[in-house]
Order: sequence, then C-alpha cells, then structure tokens
Amino acid sequence: MLVIDRPALAQRYAEVRAFTEALSRPLTAEDCAIQSMPDCSPTKWHLAHTTWFFETFVLRPNVASYVSPDDRYNYLFNSYYEAVGERHPRPQRGLLSRPSLDEVYRYRAYVDERMAGLLRDERESERLSAIVTLGVHHEQQHQELLLTDVKHVFSCNPLRPSYSPAAGLRAGPGTLGLNWRSYGAGLAWVGHEGFDFAFDNEEPRHQEFVQPFGLASRLVTNGEYLAFIEDGGYSRPELWLSAGWATVQERGWGAPLYWERSDGSWSLFTLSGMRALDPHEPVCHVSYFEADAYARWWGARLPSEAEWELAAGEVPTRGNFVESGRYHPAPPRGETSPDQLFGDVWEWTRSAYSPYPGFRTAPGAVGEYNGKFMCNQYVLRGGSCATSETHIRATYRNFFPTDARWQFSGIRLARDE
Repeated sequence: MLVIDRPALAQRYAEVRAFTEALSRPLTAEDCAIQSMPDCSPTKWHLAHTTWFFETFVLRPNVASYVSPDDRYNYLFNSYYEAVGERHPRPQRGLLSRPSLDEVYRYRAYVDERMAGLLRDERESERLSAIVTLGVHHEQQHQELLLTDVKHVFSCNPLRPSYSPAAGLRAGPGTLGLNWRSYGAGLAWVGHEGFDFAFDNEEPRHQEFVQPFGLASRLVTNGEYLAFIEDGGYSRPELWLSAGWATVQERGWGAPLYWERSDGSWSLFTLSGMRALDPHEPVCHVSYFEADAYARWWGARLPSEAEWELAAGEVPTRGNFVESGRYHPAPPRGETSPDQLFGDVWEWTRSAYSPYPGFRTAPGAVGEYNGKFMCNQYVLRGGSCATSETHIRATYRNFFPTDARWQFSGIRLARDE
C-alpha cells in the first residue's frame, strides 16, 4: 500500500509543475510548436498533455463542480488512452497552432488552482492521492521527453540554436580504465517492493536465477565507440542482428545520432549547440541495434535487466541528473564500482520489455499506462542527464523500440564468467 503524506504531496505537485515550466522558459513560442518527427511532441503539447492528465484522471472524476476551460482539449491532448476516447493523431501534433502557448499556460494555471484546492481537502482519499502521485511521476517523464524532443527539434535547424549555456561542460581528465566487477550465480530479487512509489511494470517483486557474470566498471565512451566506427563497425554485417543490419542499410547510419564529421574531425550537437567530440564522455544517442553491435565487436554483450538491477542495488542512487543543469553526459568519475549506473545515459539491456510473473494491469484507462506496450521493445535502466533524481530508482524500467536513438541512451558492457 502506497503511503501518502498529503501536505508533502501538494508541495511536490507544485514543485514538479513549476519545474516543467522552468524547463520551457528558454524556448520561444515558435520553438514550442514544432514537431520534428512523429516520435517527438511539441513542447506546447507536453505542457498541455500533462495538465490534461490531472484534469482527466483527478479533477473530472472527483470534483462534481469541475468545468473544463475547453472540452475540446480532451481530444487534442489525449496521448494513447483508448478508454478515454478519440484523440488527435500523434504525427500531427505539430499542426496545432491553436490553442496558443499563452492559452496552454492559462490552462495549466486553471488546473493547478483547482488541484491545489483538492489537495487541501481533508476528505481526499488514499486512492485519489495515489493517482495524483502517478500524475506527478508522469509529468517528470514528460519533462525528460520535453528536453529530448527539443534537442531533436533544434538539431534540425541549420542555425543549430542553443537551449542553454554549456553548464559544466568541460573536457574530462582522461578516460578511466575499464575494469570488471564480478557477480556470482544465484537467485536475485528483481522488482519493486515497499510503500514508496513505483510504476506497475516494476511489480511484482520476484526472483530470477542469474548465471555468473561480469559488469563493466563504467560506460562506453565516445573514443571507444569511435574505434568501432573506424574499424568498419557500420559496414560489417557479422556484427549486427538482421533487423539492425537492415536498419543501418535503409537509413544510412554511420555514427550515433547528432555526430557529424567535417575535415576529418568529429563534433556533435548538444543542448548547448555544436561542440567538438569529447572522447572521454559516454557515447550517447545510440539504438539498441548499435549497442548490441558494439558489444559483439568488443567481444562482450549487453547486461540483462536482472544483472543490471542486482548491481545497482549495491551503489547509491546518485549521478548527473537534470537538476545539474548540464543536460549532457559527463565523463566517468570513478566514485563507485560500477560507476555511473545512475544518470548520464539510459543503459540498454538485452532484456525484452515483458511483464514480470504475476503482473496485472490496473482496471480502467490507467491500466493502459504501461502494460499495453510490452511488445517489440527493449528495457533501459538507470536514468540519464535529462531524468530527475527524484524520479529514478534501481527498479525503474524504461523501454523503447530497438531503432530509437533520440533519447539519451548509451552502453554498458557485460560478459559471462
């Protein structure tokens, strides 16, 4: 049973909602309206959709006097909840010039005012507090998506605009040596258990047998991935899964997303604009196919999510998260072993995204949150430089299709022992 402190929840709600708007502040109204590809959504849509979530799942069912500022928002800002009704096509979100950005902010203020009143109500139920908590974490997911989507939008602009100054961006002192942490065979506990928040896909907690394995002490760096490129990594079919090889051929991949080569030198696009490639930083914006191919080239493999979670349970949940203002992966620090399990880049695992034993979807529309996506996706772990430190935990399961590259996704190697 999730334990709720209502005054703390009201404060957390206000803080998370304010942080979303703080992340949007560097952007112009024009920036907020663009959709650069179907997987991305305009910032304006993120601002509205997260508000729609509280309106739809909290205010409408629980406040008899609630009146929406515009009932059409239910169609415009529903994402994928079939039980809620029809919605505007996802690839066409960038065509929504109306409502204006100012109207969306007014929508947020309107809902926030009514949510504040509801959260002060002593009659508020535990069930209601649970859905508000889910909504807060849902908004934090969209904060991360907002940044990754803005990065893709800006990368498509020939001016290569900067979202923010290069906070803390400096060359690393050098790449730390790669070592291996060994783990013995045995039953490992996997999944969430306790009274703090977790998504339904993190439950139920269960045991999995893990064979002896080794986990790399740090993430794969840009310099190491460049060696893979220079060794013909993108032109060697024996390194690739068949679907990965077909994707490389079809899309002409020759480097991670946002990498560019000019006059023999590599640079990459960041949320602070273009900059020279730092060989010591973790490689980022690679697909599952690329991560798997690199691991094969190295003579290793990707970890399973059970292996990753076993290792993560032994280190502190700290790292380079969105609160640092860096918005970019940092060189390894060597503070723990393994290092950088949390923050910097989401780490691909070799585990398909599937339900844990005993998993059941929640009733109603909220049950569509995670369960229906348990097909044709792979699990990533650990969070990134765009993830909030108050949102991540060792049991958190992110998931994306095998060809997705616009997220802050990277590589940690594993091996059999």
